[in-house]
Amino acid sequence: MSHEKLLERARDELFSHVHRCGVLQAAEEDQRHWMDETIDYIGERYPDLSDADLQKLHAIGIRFCKPAIAHGAKNTAKTMENVPVG
Repeated sequence: MSHEKLLERARDELFSHVHRCGVLQAAEEDQRHWMDETIDYIGERYPDLSDADLQKLHAIGIRFCKPAIAHGAKNTAKTMENVPVG
């Protein structure tokens, strides 16, 4: 398997773990701790990935946990008065 395909597979597995584990609703500190442990696991599963590859996956994972549009109950407008304008 090519290095690029291996990296894509590891990235897809990371995203799958993020969705299954509910880390999106966790506090930022907990997300970072979870991501550190998950990247260690990904490194064990894909030993051909370099440290630079794993650092890149870590950064991608952290960005993935902070979407451009906020998620969660505290970020949901309940009424029209709560909708930001401008």
